[in-house]
Amino acid sequence: MTVPLSRDRSAAVPASGTVVVVGASLAGLRACESLRRHGFTGGIVLLGAEQHLPYDRPPLSKQYLAGAWDVDRVHLRRRDQVDELGLDLRLGVRAVTLDLAGRFVGLEDGTGVAYDGLVVATGATPRRWPGQVPSGVRTLRTLEDADGLRAALGVPGARLVVIGGGFLGMEVAATARTAGVAVTVVEPLATPLGRVVGSLVGGAVRTLHERHGVEVVTGTGVARFLGDEQVEGVALEDGTVVPADVVLVAIGVEPETSWLEGSGLTIDRGVVCDATLQAAPGVVVAGDLVRFPHPLAEATVRLEHWTNASEQGAHAARTLLADPDHAEAFAPVPYFWSDQFDVKIQAIGLPGPDQDVVVVEGAPESGRFVACFGREGRLVAALGFGRPRQLMGFRPLLEAGASLDEAVGLLA
Repeated sequence: MTVPLSRDRSAAVPASGTVVVVGASLAGLRACESLRRHGFTGGIVLLGAEQHLPYDRPPLSKQYLAGAWDVDRVHLRRRDQVDELGLDLRLGVRAVTLDLAGRFVGLEDGTGVAYDGLVVATGATPRRWPGQVPSGVRTLRTLEDADGLRAALGVPGARLVVIGGGFLGMEVAATARTAGVAVTVVEPLATPLGRVVGSLVGGAVRTLHERHGVEVVTGTGVARFLGDEQVEGVALEDGTVVPADVVLVAIGVEPETSWLEGSGLTIDRGVVCDATLQAAPGVVVAGDLVRFPHPLAEATVRLEHWTNASEQGAHAARTLLADPDHAEAFAPVPYFWSDQFDVKIQAIGLPGPDQDVVVVEGAPESGRFVACFGREGRLVAALGFGRPRQLMGFRPLLEAGASLDEAVGLLA
């Protein structure tokens, strides 16, 4: 689906107006900072469903989970730095409705707040296992989730089963195994990360984990949990039983759009917006819930990456302040990374499981390589497995719309 630049744009938010930012997240914080940086002197109301100041989520599966970082280091800004933005900061306050015509956000306590401009940055929530589950079956999204998981993994002899071989699941597996925990990953597809980056990279990730003692079970799913009150194991669809004291359900997230139902915004596996990140006149979106058009994609995309949330938050704020005829499209080259054991996996562009993949440097079996991804002869992504310097040379090619053949010859 292609979403053109909207022609039904409202005027820029007046300098003395009020901007409401829903979501005290990375994207929400960046939006507030961008508003002030670009001269907005009006009121900014920042609503956060959690009680915490905006914090970083990637360390929750790595440094914070391992105990190497304390909670202060996870916060994106100190309280005094947040105060310098001059915000009406309301933490522990959940938005529950949006009235587009009345420009009003309804809150869980029955009150609400009016806006001249609105930034929607409520992110996503983990998919949970359907039905009742015994104690010890967990998800990981919040600080409290990370605290609970860290405490459970700290019990001597703890055995962890991770359901889902995506980036979050494999990062937690690496962190737990490094701490000496026995770890089994269960992934229904043939390889970890197969749904995201395909079998070649997924196979390399599997090899990396198995080399460090993680048991990776693929090609089968979970039939049921064992244990009445406390989880004791996981029964797989192929009949295998895996003992477990802790289970992490890491089967993806759902965009947090439930509060927007009936609002008039276009909801389709996220909030659909135009290329400037406008979802409706006076309303912009940023972060994990955004579905937007990108030049490297055939249809709208939704990205769950740290860099994307940061850049979208800043860009969404600029769109609110821009003259309607001069708002710019959001089209950076996407970037994400994942730290697993001693390897940093980095990607630029939009890799996918069904694209043509060519290894241009190193070899997957060595654990150090660079691969290029193409679609219909065009370069759409490059991924480095422990090769940060070599990878970044492909960014100019992606920006220029180069062919896959041109990329293949770059490191020759």
